[in-house]
Amino acid sequence: MNVMDILQSQLSDDMVGQLSEYIGAEPQQTAQAANGVFATLLGGLANNASSENGLSALGAALDRDHDGSILDDLGGILGGMLSGGATDNRATNGMGIIGHILGDRQEVAAEQIGQSSGLSASQVMKLLPVLAPIVMSVLGKARNSGGLDLGSLANILLGGAQQAQQQQGMGDLLGNVLGSVLGGGGQQQQQQSSQAGDLLGSVLGGLFGKR
Repeated sequence: MNVMDILQSQLSDDMVGQLSEYIGAEPQQTAQAANGVFATLLGGLANNASSENGLSALGAALDRDHDGSILDDLGGILGGMLSGGATDNRATNGMGIIGHILGDRQEVAAEQIGQSSGLSASQVMKLLPVLAPIVMSVLGKARNSGGLDLGSLANILLGGAQQAQQQQGMGDLLGNVLGSVLGGGGQQQQQQSSQAGDLLGSVLGGLFGKR
């Protein structure tokens, strides 16, 4: 079990249906775009965590705002978000999360995810802030319940992004988001990424169950 498996397992068929209605798309397209969003956000987080300041800021954000509790009622919270409610809560403030992770690369990422899924960039831009809190909550639950320090978190993000790249076949997409973090990495870096992904799978598999 890797982080992409965990993220995908959070979205039930009913939730995908709600998201599809929200953005005006077919469920299959929505699910594919959601995978692209998850992969891109993992890549952006790995990029940010490659610097000491970025990693510290991520750790602080997880400790302060993302304990994973929204996953306990994700269906209800998702419904509230789609109706425009509760965005003042840091844990569900998707626009704020997206701004921190992707910065000015949001539209570029949306365009590329749209191309891979058959959606428009504007449809993907509506998905990004809805799905971002799920990513942060999964990581927050892993950090809190799994006792992960910042070094482990950084390695896990890099490994998770590498796994997403391999699983989804989104090398070009993640390359643009990650830049030099994954692009051009040597065999040793890829092995470290794979080992980090295995660590994440072990931690999350115990927390979320092998669904």
